[in-house]
Parts: sequence; structure tokens; C-alpha cells
Amino acid sequence: MFDAFATADGWVALLTLTALETILGIDNVVFIAILTAKLPKDQQKTAYRLGLLGAMLSRIALLFAISWVMGLTEPWFSLFGYDFSGRDLILIGGGLFLLWKGTQEIHSAVEGTGHEETTAPGSFSSVVIQLFVINIVFSLDSVITAIGMTDLLPVMIGAVVLSTFVMAVAATPLANFIADHPTTKMLALAFILLVGVALVADGLGFHIPRRYL
Repeated sequence: MFDAFATADGWVALLTLTALETILGIDNVVFIAILTAKLPKDQQKTAYRLGLLGAMLSRIALLFAISWVMGLTEPWFSLFGYDFSGRDLILIGGGLFLLWKGTQEIHSAVEGTGHEETTAPGSFSSVVIQLFVINIVFSLDSVITAIGMTDLLPVMIGAVVLSTFVMAVAATPLANFIADHPTTKMLALAFILLVGVALVADGLGFHIPRRYL
């Protein structure tokens, strides 16, 4: 298993893939920060850790199911002359979810509905479920990127774990900054909407390079 790290190529692949996984995980961290900010202070850290742990575990689980993930890129059906795969449907569904969630949060902030001032019973479980769903969507792109970069499973897993630690370090200060600055939160929500549009576009065959986002 550790033979993958016995060569310089293995370490270069690990560092490169870790950087890419961290960049791909930024939108994941922003979404976690926005969702957990609605919870009481004593629950935020727990939800945060669960969100990041879920992001890492879902990526590793998908890596071990590489054949299944690659099968998702095969066309399932055609509509209006375009072939839709399982990956396309997941990306479209995830993008629409982000568009709905981002719009809902902006509406609550702008209309002053008091949504952010009160935490309804069971909202912790609701946040965790939403994090679980969106982690799968974000993980899919991350894992497909990993598969395209290297065929060494230990390197893929190492990059996912390392990038999760990097995101964990950045997550708390990012969440605090967003919570303390309402304007930044609105920009973060706008970013979530942009990611949602990008996911739907990807699912429809119009790829938007992540570096532009």
C-alpha cells in the first residue's frame, strides 16, 4: 500500500492532488459555515466536525467504489439529443438544491423573517442531513478529479485526508468571519448560488472551469 509513496512521482501526485482537493473543497466549507451558523453556539462545533468528517468519509467511500463512480459517467438515457448519466443527474440535483438553499437564506436575511434569530427544534438534525446530502454531491466531482489525476488509491486517499485537515484549519476562522460580517455572508450566499449554477451547467454538459469561480 505504501509503495505509492516510495517514488518522487507519488509524492508529487499527492501534493498536487491535495492542492486540487482543497480548492474543490472551498465551496463545501462555505456551505458548512453558512448552515452551522444558524445553530446555537454549543452545537456549531459538533455540526462543523460532522460536516467535515462526512466530507472526508464520503470521498474515501467513493474512492473505494471507483468502478461504480466511473459507471455513473455512462449514459443512462437521452433527452432532447443529449445523453444524461448518473453523474449528470446528481450534479443537476445538487445544483438545484444549492440554488434553493441559497435563495432561501438570502430571502430570510433580506426580508427579515427572523429565520436566523430562532432555531427550531430538530434543526440540528436538519442541518446534519443537509450536510450529508451536499457532501455526496461535492464529493463526486472531487473523486472524479482524483481518478483523473492518478491511478494510485493510497495517493487519492492521502490527498483527501490531507485536504480535509487543511479545510478543518480554515473552517473555524472562515465561519467566524462570515458570522461577524453580514456583507460577507451575503457574498458567500451569492457564491453558493454561483456554484449551484455551475453544477447544473456541468450536469447539462456545459463545463465551467472552477478556477473562474
